[in-house]
Amino acid sequence: MRGRCPRRRVVRAPPEFPAMDARRTPPADVPGPPPRTVPWVWALLFAAVLAAYFPALRGGLLWDDPAHVTRPELRSLLGLGRIWFEPGATQQYYPLLHSAFWIEHRLWGGATPGYHLVNALLHATAAGLLFQLLRRLAVRGAALAAALFALHPVCVESVAWISEQKNTLSTVLYLAAALAYLRFDARRRWQQYALASALFVAAVLTKSVTATLPAALLVILRWRHDRLAWRRVWPLLPWLAAGGTGGLVTAAIERSYVLGSPGPPFTLSLLQRTLLAGRVICFYAGKLVWPADLMFIYPRWHVDASVAWQWLPALAVAALLAVLWWRRQRGGLAAALLFIGTLFPALGFFEVYPFRFSYVADHFQYLAIPSALALAAAGLARVLAGRPPWAGRALAGLLLAGLGTLTWRQCGMYRDAVTLYRATLARNPDCWLAEYNLGTTLRAAGHDAEAIPHLTHALLLQPGDPGALNNLGLALLGAGRINDATARFEQLVRVAPGRADGHCNLGNVLRAAGRPDAAIAQYEAALQLDPADADAAYDLGVALADVGRQDEAAARFQQAVRLEPASPPAWYGLGSSLQALGRLPAAADAYAQALRLQPVYPEVLNNLGGVQRDLGRLSDAAASLTRALQLRPDYPEARNNLGTVLAMSDRLPEAIAQFEAAVRLAPEFPEAQCNLGRALTLAGRLPEAIAHCETAVRLRPDFAAAHFALAAALARAGRTAEARAQEEAARRLQAAR
Repeated sequence: MRGRCPRRRVVRAPPEFPAMDARRTPPADVPGPPPRTVPWVWALLFAAVLAAYFPALRGGLLWDDPAHVTRPELRSLLGLGRIWFEPGATQQYYPLLHSAFWIEHRLWGGATPGYHLVNALLHATAAGLLFQLLRRLAVRGAALAAALFALHPVCVESVAWISEQKNTLSTVLYLAAALAYLRFDARRRWQQYALASALFVAAVLTKSVTATLPAALLVILRWRHDRLAWRRVWPLLPWLAAGGTGGLVTAAIERSYVLGSPGPPFTLSLLQRTLLAGRVICFYAGKLVWPADLMFIYPRWHVDASVAWQWLPALAVAALLAVLWWRRQRGGLAAALLFIGTLFPALGFFEVYPFRFSYVADHFQYLAIPSALALAAAGLARVLAGRPPWAGRALAGLLLAGLGTLTWRQCGMYRDAVTLYRATLARNPDCWLAEYNLGTTLRAAGHDAEAIPHLTHALLLQPGDPGALNNLGLALLGAGRINDATARFEQLVRVAPGRADGHCNLGNVLRAAGRPDAAIAQYEAALQLDPADADAAYDLGVALADVGRQDEAAARFQQAVRLEPASPPAWYGLGSSLQALGRLPAAADAYAQALRLQPVYPEVLNNLGGVQRDLGRLSDAAASLTRALQLRPDYPEARNNLGTVLAMSDRLPEAIAQFEAAVRLAPEFPEAQCNLGRALTLAGRLPEAIAHCETAVRLRPDFAAAHFALAAALARAGRTAEARAQEEAARRLQAAR
């Protein structure tokens, strides 16, 4: 019996870099060795990112950056605990992000270059991880896709804006989790699953949009293996639960702490939201293909289902997905599903705060960009296959150089808040938020006159907006336009009667207009609305002190220091009222507390010196007043007070020098003129003494002490009748009190 020769099996290796849209069977279920890291690609990515984003490293704080760079009350270890366990302690409940900011603040404080450098390095790391992920998936053009992501100008908003470290950090964790999970899927080592799960949870705790990763992995696994076996699905079920929980927490906190802010309401029907979603997808895809007219705040669209063309984007997206499925373009379909699925939280089906200003923002698509760029790079690699290598390299080099140049230029917009808002208005002139933010930024910098037209335009675009009314009133007040400021604040309390700060600011402008009683009524209204408003209590104390109601003023200042014990002005106000009431030891204690909180406070040192003088502590008084003058040499009140202390200490020449300095600084200061006259009388310089005392009487005719001082100088000069007349005038003034 003839034996049969065994048939030899030929083993064909799968193509190393299959195109994403290949129709043939994907790589086998049993993987080969994982691709090695290519150090030179990582090095080039980091160098390219740092070069392209160099202008951003010098950028300042923008919009809500102060809410992300760790606030003073959160900078301690207790504050770190609040970041994790107190919802509302930070702008959004992203505890890992804010822990990163907490650490960064420990390293370099408020120096913005450190935050910008971290953002750039995180972006470069994300690009490197994308390269590794695409190589593991055997996608052609992995290096090109990573470079496109590294240099595409659409990413500038996420990298150049400190607040968007939530994007760069969460993307690094997202891609690292994806890589770790694919390693687990290949070898089923549970240590890798634990690592992947930890990275995924960390990503969700950094930004909840990363909750889309389990669905993205299912799409990738379906593309790679042609079918989804249960053993590949069930490990992702805990991830789906964790991601869903993170999304629900973010939505709840968004509703509780964020969405109450001003802005147009987000009220759309399901049909409108569907049409909006199609338009958003097409918008983002268009910006990737042609990144022109990128801006910080895009115009807010009006969604109207009765307008025929508004159906086209949604229909185009649906048609594209149908064609890809029908033509069995699994790679293209997978990339499209990844892009759309990652964008899903920002497509309009859920309300997020920025929708009140615009339905799109460059940073919304940061996490979705890699899938689209991977498809583009794979397609370009397939088109260039078979052509000379230099042609592909030249084309890729030109493309990347162009994108890098655009990124460099785009970074210039993010130099500071004023530059950013001006650039936004140049491309979106009807952006009320940019006008409002530019106006408030200019006002905060002391440029009130420059802020007024921007805040006025913001009110034209958004009539009756309480924030714009409030800031416009403050700018008008700062510019000295009291009547206009009063009108704006009166409008504010009509539009938003429940705003305590509106009543407070109206009180401030009424007090500046010389209407203290009306101001007091507004401060009291503010305290009725918010009894815990320390500013309202302080302002009410100041107004009561202005009209001589010192007992009530002291009570309000005491309320202010109870509500805000770390407020130096409140302690200063309390000390002033107690000093006016003659309660000098208590006043000295209040001033000392103010100085403990703010050692550089010349006004407090001046008043404390006066109290110490009246208590007979002349050496302490001289020290306090000397310190006040070291801090503020052109302080006439402190020079006058120091002069009286020196005179009481029998240091008459030094006292005269201080009084002379006071009247040089403030010639219309009657107390200094009177004190100088007295000192000159004691020094025997009678003509000068008489002249200064007469000036004091002229400046303040009801100043009894000046009449007595003039009488003494005239008597010593032998002008007895005139001296007697001045003394009688002084006694009449005293009796009239």
